[in-house]
Amino acid sequence: MNYSCMSTYQDNKAIVLSYYKDLETANADTVGKVVNKYSKPNFKWYGVYPFNEQNGGDAVAEVFWIPFLSAWSNVQRRQDVFLAGTSEIDNNDWVISMGHFMGLLDGNWLGLPASQKIAFLRYADFNCIEDGKIVRSSFFCDLIGFINQLGINPLPPQTGASFIYPGPRTHDGLLFEPQDQRESQKTLELVNRMIGDLTDLDKSENDCPPPDLLTKTWHDDMIWYGPAGIGASYTIPRYQEQHQYPFRRGLKDKVFNGHICRFAEGNYAGFFGWPNLTNTPVGGFLGLPASGVAADMRVVDIYRRQGDKLAENWVLIDFPWWLKQQGVDVLGRTKNIFNN
Repeated sequence: MNYSCMSTYQDNKAIVLSYYKDLETANADTVGKVVNKYSKPNFKWYGVYPFNEQNGGDAVAEVFWIPFLSAWSNVQRRQDVFLAGTSEIDNNDWVISMGHFMGLLDGNWLGLPASQKIAFLRYADFNCIEDGKIVRSSFFCDLIGFINQLGINPLPPQTGASFIYPGPRTHDGLLFEPQDQRESQKTLELVNRMIGDLTDLDKSENDCPPPDLLTKTWHDDMIWYGPAGIGASYTIPRYQEQHQYPFRRGLKDKVFNGHICRFAEGNYAGFFGWPNLTNTPVGGFLGLPASGVAADMRVVDIYRRQGDKLAENWVLIDFPWWLKQQGVDVLGRTKNIFNN
């Protein structure tokens, strides 16, 4: 085992955990100082729409943290998965955190009304560490899922089930301690085999593959926690019925653009792309009609391996951005309706 790498990963975890601790005690007036304390001056932040890409800690605070902390009070970061490693894409060191923010929605946020009630914001956060500082971050959150909690449904009924998703069934996703790198390699190899199967499927243009394709890398009782708009599915047959087939039939000209970060630690793995995919809606996906417009899809996947197969998968997709490229500003439309 490479103990030098493991030491680096532990150091990087400590940096990110300290950053999160300071964020949790920050407010709208102090959060900018916190972001700048832990990031480099050339800090690059990839945020989902409408936050978008930002350069520098001040910009990140202005666009996301200050409005968020002004609207949400008593915010807790409730992590379900936490891991560190070296991305096989660019050989840089990253830390992944996934879970929910929980707080009281006491003010208007994104133009939507305060509920004065508990709200959850599902997130996945990727931080690239260089010389003890954060140099790049990718922040995904499920804004459609947040809007649903307000009793607002901006999209047609979904094929799966959407709820406040739990963490791993095994309750072991917070990898605060060093992990066996041999297990990490097993997980990454399995994820890459699964990606290879999907790539071959795209080339075959078979939109309704048999369950046997998935059973090569997935447990029969797999759980797929998809973004609001699609929802979650349980077992291979229901996953195919409720997500894989509608996704494949409803989108054409699928192009895999690759990932910015992909690595594993222990039984867990994660990746994101910017964008991962490009595809064109032909009707049916998300219950929407064909647009004929090719659109980029930004996606996060977090996996748990159990034995020699994948057992759980948490997925976030920047649907507001994907829809915006097709002329549908779902956030703007919802804001306008509820402010009239």
